[in-house]
Amino acid sequence: MDMIRAGDEASLTGGNASDPDYAGFIKSIKKSTGIDLAQYKEAQMKRRLTTLRNKNGFSTFDAFYNAMMLNKTLFYEFLDKMTINVSEFWRNPNRWEVLRDIVLPDLSAGKSRLRVWSAACSTGEEPYTLSMILADLGLLQNTYLLATDIDEGALAKAAEGLYLERSLKDVPSDVAKRYLTPDGARLLFDVKLKKSVTFKKQNLLLDTFEEGFDLIVCRNVMIYFTEEAKNALYHKFAKALRPGGILFVGSTEQIFSPSQYDLEPAETFFYRKKT
Repeated sequence: MDMIRAGDEASLTGGNASDPDYAGFIKSIKKSTGIDLAQYKEAQMKRRLTTLRNKNGFSTFDAFYNAMMLNKTLFYEFLDKMTINVSEFWRNPNRWEVLRDIVLPDLSAGKSRLRVWSAACSTGEEPYTLSMILADLGLLQNTYLLATDIDEGALAKAAEGLYLERSLKDVPSDVAKRYLTPDGARLLFDVKLKKSVTFKKQNLLLDTFEEGFDLIVCRNVMIYFTEEAKNALYHKFAKALRPGGILFVGSTEQIFSPSQYDLEPAETFFYRKKT
């Protein structure tokens, strides 16, 4: 399905039709930023943004939008709320162990170089987890590791590489000791590993993707999108994978009927592009 058409259709039907203020906000945001809020599940997105709008003292979305266009800090707060920048290193550790022990050794067998992408990387915990695992497997030096997000504020935090200790609760202690050092009240991520990650701003719903990836990691993101948007994204991810490449999704994001995307189950929450 054409994503723009799906988004336009969504903004003219359902709950938005009875709330012209929010419908106008969706239209204005899309026109000025390219972000199509109609591709996100309406009830939870509207609830989050209403809370943010009210917290900042605005009674209408129109007034909130106008203020955001004049205040970059407020706009970044909107992006942060919209994208739910909640991330941790090694989130759901048993899945990362499967990646380390089974998936990456299989993907790297007989290959001189890997292409890996962390999509919707938030504040960097996911691509940095990838970099630690790749380094321990001796693969990082020969890996192109891309990390993208729509939120410039989140990308800036990722580039800084400073984290609170609670975000490392699932990291094996020996790994944490090797790659993170105390820096005041926070921990600083290893500078060499940080340089191994290429960060870029990207709108998953709008932008074209690079292709030929061996591994794409997109976890705990798809749950916020409409079924139409998810369907379009899975097709885009599959196209971006090389034959035999792997898509790694979140623990609440099992893909039903993966064959429609030219994918097949590999391990739990790992899907292989058919060869």
